[in-house]
Amino acid sequence: MSSWRDLCAARKQRQLDSIPKQWIIHVPPDEQRNVLDIPRNCGLLTPRELEITETDNVQTLLHRLRTAEWSSVEVTTAFYKRAIIAHQLTNCLTEIFVERALKRAQEVDDYLKTHGKVIGPLHGLPISLKDQFCLQGMETIMGYAGWIGRIADSDSVLVEILYECGAVPFVRTNVPQTLQWGETYNHVFGRTTNPYNRYMTPGGSSGGEGALVAMRGSPLGVGTDIGGSLRIPSTFCGLYTLRPSYERLPYCNAVNSQEGQESISSVLGPMTNSLEGVKAFTKAVIDARPWRKDPLCVRKEWNEREYQLGDHGGRDAKLCFAVMWDNGVIKPHPPLKRALEMTKKALEAAGHRVIDWENHRNIEIYKIGVSIFNADDGTDYLADCALSGEPLIQTMSPDTDAHEYALDQPLARSILGERRHLSAYELWQLHKEKRALRKSHLDHWEATVSRTGTGRPVDAIISPAVAYAACPHGCNSDDFYTSFCNYLDYAASVFPVTHVDKALDRPMPPHEFRNHEDEAVYKLYDPELFHGLPVGLQLIGRTLEEEGVIAMTEVVVEALKAATQT
Repeated sequence: MSSWRDLCAARKQRQLDSIPKQWIIHVPPDEQRNVLDIPRNCGLLTPRELEITETDNVQTLLHRLRTAEWSSVEVTTAFYKRAIIAHQLTNCLTEIFVERALKRAQEVDDYLKTHGKVIGPLHGLPISLKDQFCLQGMETIMGYAGWIGRIADSDSVLVEILYECGAVPFVRTNVPQTLQWGETYNHVFGRTTNPYNRYMTPGGSSGGEGALVAMRGSPLGVGTDIGGSLRIPSTFCGLYTLRPSYERLPYCNAVNSQEGQESISSVLGPMTNSLEGVKAFTKAVIDARPWRKDPLCVRKEWNEREYQLGDHGGRDAKLCFAVMWDNGVIKPHPPLKRALEMTKKALEAAGHRVIDWENHRNIEIYKIGVSIFNADDGTDYLADCALSGEPLIQTMSPDTDAHEYALDQPLARSILGERRHLSAYELWQLHKEKRALRKSHLDHWEATVSRTGTGRPVDAIISPAVAYAACPHGCNSDDFYTSFCNYLDYAASVFPVTHVDKALDRPMPPHEFRNHEDEAVYKLYDPELFHGLPVGLQLIGRTLEEEGVIAMTEVVVEALKAATQT
């Protein structure tokens, strides 16, 4: 190959060649922005395949697989066909391996027939994987041209555990070059779009998963999160997710950018259309005792007492939530404010107490986190680009039909100044400051006991995951609502609440802008452009409180459902 462009073009062609010809559909022009109904109307899926793929509740799918009402082969085939439809519409996939996945599904079916029992708790379930989780004998490209042809000689630990649980890994999904973007574009596979509006980004870096799961092309996908890469695409695509704390779930032998940076660890988690799916995946992986395979994994079994909210007064207790209306850095758009108001009203109607969260040293937390990420001054990214000679992508903005919104410089530069390569000693000092900030924020949270009326500190914080709904490609510039949790290592979930409504979500008058990005985000809002897009929120719990976060998210979701029925 003469250039990185040739490498990328050849690899993209091999991907196209891996699509079964009988699954090719007519793709509508770009002017048709919402493509959610095309799988239902394109004629490729049978009525039974539509029933299978539109069963959002993962527990229902697992029950029907356990009881052999549906076979893994037919479920995997149905989701594979829908995944290929989703890919043709949103460009969400990287690896397509139909024969391998169906062979695994047949093995799962044969086991159930022969032994009369399931392999494990995820028996027969097709699961999509972000293009970081290695599958033996397959490439893991992770958005770099220089990684084309890099074949994994073993499975990542998560994949090993999924096999033990009876699951069927069946596709891998697109990511941005470097992974350090809240959007999804690279030179190898191109740009992934949002099925609610293809002019908009699905988020990133797990944007391929976001688009695929939103299209019902996968019942459950696995993404990663180091600054919001699970939660941003989940809120942009109307999904549920969980960002666990550092090392709760096994990351070993998955590939990553900035490997060796261990102060702010990347974590993995599920993305799905049902909160039941979040619990099913998380419990199944923890019950597999992942610390037997990953030396960094926390040796903590699934804690049923925590899931029953034993640290919060029990399942029948009235909880106290605190709403972070605004993080003091970027003011949220009107639909986010309405979603927070809806959630507050629903929780109060259910008998819970809701107070305002008081921000604590947020700018300092932001500065420390970004400084740690920037400590190598891009050396890691540039080294991977140098493998092929491809340029480092500097913007997610498309070459044509780009939105007029753009920042002349990122917020980090305006706060931190120009980046430079830090010495080891300077990085150690940042780690020291980060520990001190974590302690300070813990004390601040504990002190809320004086305001809750429950005898406990605030049970959980509810905040935006992003200050806006899914935005035009190239415009997702803010991640501090999510990276806040990564820097402090708080377990957090995302749950859908509503959709942007141009009649209800009118622009607010200008406020006193805190920084140039806050001003740009304010000017971005256009009720017509954002109309109909999903609006989700984030629930923030304590470190290693995954069981409690799932349970408290159930409380919030149940309250919201009850509110819509009254």
